Amino acid sequence: MQNKRLLEYHEEELDSSFTVGDLYLGTVKKLSSGLNAAFVDVGHEKDGFLHYQDLGPNINSLNKFVKDVIAKRVTTGRLNGSKLEPVIEKIGKIDKVLTKNAPILVQVVKEPISTKGPRLSCDISIAGRYLVLVPFSDGVNLSKKITDRAERSRLLRLMSSLKPQNFGVIVRTVAQEKDVEELDRDLQNSLAKWEQAVKTLSEAKPRDRVLGEMNRASSILRDMLNESFESITVDTRESYDEIRNYIHTIAPDKEKIVKLYNGKTKVFEALGLEKQLKSLFGRSVSLPGGGYLIIEHTEALHVIDVNSGNKSNSEEDQEATAISVNREAAKEIARQLRLRDMGGIIVVDFIDMKKAENKKLLQDIMRDEMKPDRSKFTILPLTKFGLMQITRQRVRPEMNIVTREVCPTCGGTGTIQASVLVTDVIENNLDYVLTKQNERGISISMHPFLYSYYTKGVYSKQMQWYMKYKTWVKLVKDSSLGIVNFKFFNKSGDEIDLGGIV
Repeated sequence: MQNKRLLEYHEEELDSSFTVGDLYLGTVKKLSSGLNAAFVDVGHEKDGFLHYQDLGPNINSLNKFVKDVIAKRVTTGRLNGSKLEPVIEKIGKIDKVLTKNAPILVQVVKEPISTKGPRLSCDISIAGRYLVLVPFSDGVNLSKKITDRAERSRLLRLMSSLKPQNFGVIVRTVAQEKDVEELDRDLQNSLAKWEQAVKTLSEAKPRDRVLGEMNRASSILRDMLNESFESITVDTRESYDEIRNYIHTIAPDKEKIVKLYNGKTKVFEALGLEKQLKSLFGRSVSLPGGGYLIIEHTEALHVIDVNSGNKSNSEEDQEATAISVNREAAKEIARQLRLRDMGGIIVVDFIDMKKAENKKLLQDIMRDEMKPDRSKFTILPLTKFGLMQITRQRVRPEMNIVTREVCPTCGGTGTIQASVLVTDVIENNLDYVLTKQNERGISISMHPFLYSYYTKGVYSKQMQWYMKYKTWVKLVKDSSLGIVNFKFFNKSGDEIDLGGIV
């Protein structure tokens, strides 16, 4: 979040396989000379796609190493003294390099999206906080964003002396001004990961994951943590300990900003995120000045339409209205692309502008707003029809949150029990739970409107329950629930099954 507004939103599934960065022992299933690519079985329902360009120059060295490890001829990941195989041609044929049914070590570079399997690479890299370790290479490359000549030469000199033989290193932007101890610690951590991968590989069967990328929270912090971070809020003790330990390793000075949330309401509710999620992922997105966006998704591309709404009366002429709404829209579109992780081709229909300088200004605003985005993108100038085309790299499926609630009573059929009766249903359930099941210390999560109804006034409904049952019933606001939805929890925080109670 930035200035209390949501910037990025990620979800992690507990059994998520084929995450970007994972290493798998695959089997070459099919070679396609027409595509100059191989299809590799890594355990997904669709075979992974491996193009010749993604083999990496040292594929022969990697293949020989993998066969030696599987045959137990090699027991360590250190490559000292071993002679690298000749590099492959930049423009060659895949069937000259790979053979069908051969084992191959691959890395996921793009997660399975829609009907496609994962995109794979054999140019193995192990990402750390400051460096990326590249086995079977021997060069030192620096991020283009490090522009200071003296700093570039210092990092180049340092990494050339630190890195082991037959390992290449890519120095990330955050390595600027870091001392040799921090860089060496990061390098040793990456080498330890590689050693672990080799150990797992020696016992691995085809389709096995050899090295898993760290969890989503830690990998985001590894790539994004910088001086601008003011707080990291976590709501489970397990995640808190894990993240705090990780930050202690990568940025000890930032360890104190990790906070464990112990509030009574859910953390997303307390930070105002639940409401933002409901309003930001719908088909229509409002702009601060009265305009709005319509966002449509198709298999081939994403289409965004910019509308002026009631803004059209507030400016002196049409051109001023157009540039004003378009400016706001550009800012929100850049945010939406990051939020939803929209990728591929995005076409934006801005409000028509006559002046060429305004069209150029809009392209510059869009570029500036998208600058912090970590995904690669290209923005083309507006066409004569007022359309802007944007391409944005997509490495995982687009984030989608259902913002329209299916009626919990009718299940989408369109006819429901009168919503005013929800209070009767809650009170019947409450009576049953307190008198028949003899529960104590219970709490009920409900929509904020219902919460207001039960807590309003000195002699509120909640107080009446206390007088009747001689036990306090705790009520919790939860705007993720529909207006006629509610959940009962026991004193341990476990949900009470209300099946069959009316």
